[in-house]
Amino acid sequence: MTLHLLKLAVGIEHLDQLKERQDRFKNAAGNFQHTTRMFPKREAELLDGGSMFWVMKRLVSVRQTIIALYREKDPEGRGYCVIELAPEHVPVAPQRKRPFQGWRYLKSEDAPKDLTSMDGYIDPDMPPDMRAELVRIGLI
Repeated sequence: MTLHLLKLAVGIEHLDQLKERQDRFKNAAGNFQHTTRMFPKREAELLDGGSMFWVMKRLVSVRQTIIALYREKDPEGRGYCVIELAPEHVPVAPQRKRPFQGWRYLKSEDAPKDLTSMDGYIDPDMPPDMRAELVRIGLI
């Protein structure tokens, strides 16, 4: 069964900022590498089509496909996890989320749907600030 990760994009207010930050962590294949202290225990489920869902300004708003998970060590010998992410950012139906630390597992049935698959429910070209405000007041 596919499982996803939910992660706060700390200090990021919109997708362009996320892309700009991730551009600094591209590998030779053009994929993004995100590092985190803990290695997910449910690796097989994440690699079975899972995505990293990003929370920006208290809204889940975009996802990236998880390509691989690697165990690495820093110069002091402490282990960490590298999550390799596809470079494509897929907008999803906005979903409110309270702040949390680290990352959380997200079941497929609880994951927001891609905007492109919502049959006109939300215009994927809608400015993110407008979409966020409509979610905040409960219209979408």
